[in-house]
Amino acid sequence: MLVFVGRNRGRAPGVNQVVVTRRTALLGAGALAALGIGAGVGVAELAPVRRALGLVGPDGAVPEVAAVPTRTDRFASAARGRDVTMVTMRPAPSLPVCLLLYGRHSDARGMVELGLPSFLAACDRDGVLPFTVVALDGGDSYWVARTPADDPRAMLRAELPDWLAGLGLAAPRAVLGISMGGFGALAYVGTRMPTAVLSPAVFEDWRDARGLDAFADERQWARHEPLRHLDALPAGHLLGVWCGREDPFCPAARSLAAGARAEVAEFDHGAHTVGYWRRVLPAALRFVGRRLDG
Repeated sequence: MLVFVGRNRGRAPGVNQVVVTRRTALLGAGALAALGIGAGVGVAELAPVRRALGLVGPDGAVPEVAAVPTRTDRFASAARGRDVTMVTMRPAPSLPVCLLLYGRHSDARGMVELGLPSFLAACDRDGVLPFTVVALDGGDSYWVARTPADDPRAMLRAELPDWLAGLGLAAPRAVLGISMGGFGALAYVGTRMPTAVLSPAVFEDWRDARGLDAFADERQWARHEPLRHLDALPAGHLLGVWCGREDPFCPAARSLAAGARAEVAEFDHGAHTVGYWRRVLPAALRFVGRRLDG
């Protein structure tokens, strides 16, 4: 079971967040020494202690710029057996599209609360090719069919292109995934489109995945788990991986980056929190924008 410490400052990702002060950091350093935890202890062993003490690096902030225009639409999804919300964050017409897959316990609107429209505006300000980001509701499904009547991946492949065309947008040329959305992004990619994943919720073993009740059974998990199908990624696949060292998913994220020969792999201090994602979003969006410009 994954345990996070602190208070959640935002509904979007559905996780808790640690508040760090200078006093906390100083007390934390003393506590580590008192516990006899020294330089010889590995990062993996220290991660739970560092999370508990709030020693996970600074939180990122939403840029103080005018956000790009945001549009919300509702569509009837036959693949999911329900109406779904799609949020389009569009700096200007006729831009390439990046599909954004959110983390568990969030939804398409949660990506607006995370600050994506402002982060996109800041990218344009900083000289990165502007692009449109589209997020839509996929449930807490890890973007796979938990039941035959609810198949979010079929929605992405069979229905999303028509919905985008109706708005004058082309099919996605890149994908960005956060936490559970990182799993979905890696499983969704079928071409050489650039892929950026933040704190990807991937699993090296069924015992780690089973407790989430996100998959029908071990067979379904094994069929979709990205770490088990790295050889299926297209040659020349452009992948960027960001994950905090204090994130419980960090060991698996490192395996992903190494096995997939990620073009960018950054593992700074950080936990599975809104603050960490806001800190690394600018780098991930630059990764996407510069490769869409290529």
